[in-house]
Amino acid sequence: MEHSSKKVIYAAFAGNCLIALTKFIAAFITGSSAILSEGIHSVVDTGNQLLLLYGIARAQRPADEDHPFGHGKELYFWNFMVAMLIFAVGAGVALYEGILHLLKPSPLESGLINYIVLGMALLIEGGSWYVAVTEFAKQKGSLGYIEAVRQGKDPSMFMVLFEDTAAMLGLLVAFIGILLGHLTGNPYFDGAASVIIGLILGGVALWLAYETKGLLIGESAQKHVVQGIRQMAGAFKEIEHINEILTMHLGPDCILVNLSADFADAISAAEVEQAIRALDQRIKTTYPEVKRVFIEAESRRTASAS
Repeated sequence: MEHSSKKVIYAAFAGNCLIALTKFIAAFITGSSAILSEGIHSVVDTGNQLLLLYGIARAQRPADEDHPFGHGKELYFWNFMVAMLIFAVGAGVALYEGILHLLKPSPLESGLINYIVLGMALLIEGGSWYVAVTEFAKQKGSLGYIEAVRQGKDPSMFMVLFEDTAAMLGLLVAFIGILLGHLTGNPYFDGAASVIIGLILGGVALWLAYETKGLLIGESAQKHVVQGIRQMAGAFKEIEHINEILTMHLGPDCILVNLSADFADAISAAEVEQAIRALDQRIKTTYPEVKRVFIEAESRRTASAS
């Protein structure tokens, strides 16, 4: 999963660097608000890729005395920061530029350059978007895209996908705004396009922040993992009843499991220890992403007591 995430991020980083340069050159020559907003958007995206790579590197640090469960959640923190940057910088500046040009519209110059830059940006961004969609499709399996995002535990993957999707939509909006401005001679279309780009970025940023927040504060493992662990524990003859199974993702590939079970009264302490050891090993073998398992021997609890 980590390799796939980095592949997507590197592709997006290379594309955004090239796109940002061409957009700023075009915006400087033509004075287009929409192109300038798109250039700022590309710069923000480029910085975001660096933050995502930094987050992945920080999350890979081994556990220590102060962080006994490792640093996996730091990846979620930096993904949340990326969402906030898209909202504050990308959406904020695009809205500011758009409103400014609506209040003080100015005619566009050198329209051909805008179309050339937008065409190049669409091709480059389309390549990055294709890489992101392909890798995400491999990860999501049979789930739908929205459901895969909601259940996904590696936000770096869908973060880049949604960034690229927002970029593609922004480029199309900029193209339509500039085209309508040239065809009608109305400079307000350019400013309106910039405002729409800002709204697109703001909407995407808020959704990404919402999805990442759940992981940051602690989300359980996917339902099939929890159910599989329950069935696995229930198959042990030494266990008479499973009180509860608590899980939490400490990172995309790191799950904490806390299982409370009522063991048969007739078995010895040694047999309880042996069963716990065997269940621990079986869970980790079946689900390699489970890194920590804590099994409590506890008297049977009713559903209401739990």
